Amino acid sequence: MPSQQSTPPSPTPPAGGSEDRPVTLAAVIGAHGVTGEVRLKLFTDDLTPYRAFNNGALTLTSVRVGPKGAIGRFAEITDRTAAEGLRGTALTVPRASLPPLGEGEYYHADLVGLPVVTDAGVPAGRIVAVENFGAGDLIEVEDATGRRVLVPVTVADIGATAIVPAAFLE
Repeated sequence: MPSQQSTPPSPTPPAGGSEDRPVTLAAVIGAHGVTGEVRLKLFTDDLTPYRAFNNGALTLTSVRVGPKGAIGRFAEITDRTAAEGLRGTALTVPRASLPPLGEGEYYHADLVGLPVVTDAGVPAGRIVAVENFGAGDLIEVEDATGRRVLVPVTVADIGATAIVPAAFLE
């Protein structure tokens, strides 16, 4: 789940952010079998360190690699009907439960909400999303008018704010 960036240190959570805010680690994409197992789309490399999701509403008892992603079992889900009812559910944990990061690493959740300025120091908006379409992380910057621009993370200097070359924001 952490991403690499070569230069600046890890950002601090954005102003108004909280170590208790939920971070999505996986999503239920459907049922698997008839005994209550679910198919999961993972947004992390390893879900096994986490047991309680969604403020303790779901307790993960097992997870394994399946033919089309991960297969999980929750203590509270005992049949296919209940498993189908979870389709579309995001599985979240508090930000504070994530492991500490090394130099130059960040969690996508820590970037959302960071202010963005140009390399000339002009306020340019806020990061509203982090995307990855296969060629690397992109930050989505929204300006005061609501216009959004995708900027490669590799050109941004990320710390307490994101400094982006003005040419990428035009």
